[in-house]
This record gives sequence, structure tokens and C-alpha cells, in this order.
Amino acid sequence: MVAAASVVVAVGTVTGMVSALDDGQPSKDARPLVTRSPGLGPPPGSPTPSRTSAAPSASRSASPKHAPAPSPTGRKPVVAAPALLYRHPDTQVRDWVDTHPGDARRAVIASRIADRPSAVWFADFTPSTIAARVGAVTSAASARGRVPVVVPYAIPQRDCDGASEGGAPDLAAYDAWIDGFAAGLGSGEVVVVLEPDSIAQSDCLTESGRADRFASLARAGRVLKAANPRARVYYDAGHSDWNPAAQQAALLRRAGAASPASSDGVFTNVSNFNRTGDEIAYARRVLAALGGPAGLGAVIDTSRNGNGAPADGEWCDPAGRRIGQAPTRSTGEAGIDAYLWVKPPGESDGCRGTPGTFSAEYAYELAR
Repeated sequence: MVAAASVVVAVGTVTGMVSALDDGQPSKDARPLVTRSPGLGPPPGSPTPSRTSAAPSASRSASPKHAPAPSPTGRKPVVAAPALLYRHPDTQVRDWVDTHPGDARRAVIASRIADRPSAVWFADFTPSTIAARVGAVTSAASARGRVPVVVPYAIPQRDCDGASEGGAPDLAAYDAWIDGFAAGLGSGEVVVVLEPDSIAQSDCLTESGRADRFASLARAGRVLKAANPRARVYYDAGHSDWNPAAQQAALLRRAGAASPASSDGVFTNVSNFNRTGDEIAYARRVLAALGGPAGLGAVIDTSRNGNGAPADGEWCDPAGRRIGQAPTRSTGEAGIDAYLWVKPPGESDGCRGTPGTFSAEYAYELAR
């Protein structure tokens, strides 16, 4: 169940967050046009989120795929830190901060949300401009030595025609749109969160429709990685209160997520509120059931999970939530490649405004 599309990632609590901030931005008049993220509704018949949260893993060992080789000299090898995530300047929260210098909430919202890197969503079906718009983001990030997080969100019948309906008119058009998206990826590192809800929330489709969607998603991964071998593509694993891990892994396998030609792993908790420890455990179960080559990992959306999911299962802008740990690619958790802010804190699920629009009141509530 995804509660809303977004542009960021987080985990934990506000206190003691380790940031991965960009250290400067181009001027506002140099900003490229970027689509606002829509709100995502829950899938029909989705289970109520559980309040039971496993404690975060105590293990802080490095992921095996990043573990350094033993030094022949006996000296401890030097391991380069992963490149920092990119903070794109053209966001709704940044616009609000820039235009409300006297607002008493501004300092909190600026420091705890606007100054943190988040994902950039491409949610409108605009074939003629998609390559240029993606390229504007990836080239700006590359120039700063940062890694952008981008979200293609245009699969036909997305959100099962719910609150975030839209996208391409059919899969042939979607395939062509993905070709354009891939053309904008450039040659630098980039993280691609491929189509939130597209796999976990595919039960509204007929079996043939699901098979066609999965074939298109597998193709999308291949096209994206062929266009930029440094692109890291992650597939939709839902979250820990949705499909059982084995069931989700079976769906992911059909969509190409076990193939290194298409995939670098899975993402969980996009726009949701489940605690990081629960998502780590779930992601590992999914990856174990998925199989595939060594090195597949997971990224977790931590943008609004500082207090976990609400007891009543409310998914639409629920009260009492908090931002979590800041986005980072240094998780210290085996198999967990990054904590991301995919859903930008403060962008509405549809109850505090039109889905995907920024609410300063909600942002302040999440951040303070």
C-alpha cells in the first residue's frame, strides 16, 4: 500500500539525523521544469497497517557487496564513501520556503525538509519533453558530483485508476516514453525508483493485463540500464504490511526484478509510514525469496516513518507522523543500499489538499 507519491526519503527521528545535503544550488531562474508528484491511494482491499514494529537490526556490518577486499599488506584498506544524494532545487517545499521569509514555521521546514535531498517524480505523460526534463535533472546532479533519485510514474492504469490515476494511454506508448526517459539519464550515477505500486498493486488487472504490464516493466529496466550502465534500477516491492514476501517476490520475478540486465533490486515503503526496522526485515525476505544474482539490494522510503504507521490504519495524511532518518546511501545494513525520501514530506496524500500539493501545516507537523 502506497499512501502518496513524492520526492524524498527518510528514516528514524529528527534528532541526530545524518544528512546527505547538497552544498549549493543553481539559481531559481535556471531550474528545469519538473512534474509535481501526485498522491497515491491505497490499493483496494489492502490490509490495515500493523502497529507491531520490529526493532531495527542491531547489526551494523557492511553489505557484502561493498565489503573491501583484504589488503595484501595487512593494512586496513581505504573504502571510498558513496557519493552524496542530489538535492534538486525545484521543489514545492523549496518554493514555499523562498516565498515565506516571515513565516514562523520557515526555519524548521527549511532545515529539516527543504534542505534534504529527495526524489524527483516524472508523473505526466509528455513524450516530447521527457528526455530533456530528465536530462536537466541528471546533468545538474552530475555537475555537482551528486546522485539524483528519479521516479518514472506513467504506467497505464497506475493506482488502479484511483486518486493518482493517469499515465500513458497504453503500454506501447509507455514503452516509447521510457525510451525517452532513458535518453535523459546521462552517464553519471543515478537511482531509478521504477513505477511505485506497479507490481504490488497489480491485482486490479486481468491476468493477461498483468503479464503485459510485467513484460513492459522488465523491458523498462533493460532499456534504462542499457542507456546508462551506472543507473541503479529498483522495482516495486510494496511494503511490509502488504503482500507476503514470497508472493511479492514471485510477482517481482515475473517483472524482471531478478535479472541483472533489468534490476539492481527492490524498493519498499514508498509514501508509507512503516518503521525502518520492519522494512529492512521485509526487504531481506523479499530478496531472499526473489533469488537472482548476488548483489541485488533494496532502498527504503523513510520520509514519514519516524513514528511508524498510525494505529487505525489511516493512510491519507494521518496525524501524529514524523519525518525519519535523513536520506543516505550509507545505511550500515547488509543488503540495504539506501534510505531515501521518495515521498516529499508535506506533499499531501489528498486529505490536506489536492494529492501531491504541498501543505506547510502538514510539513511543519511532520518536521517539528
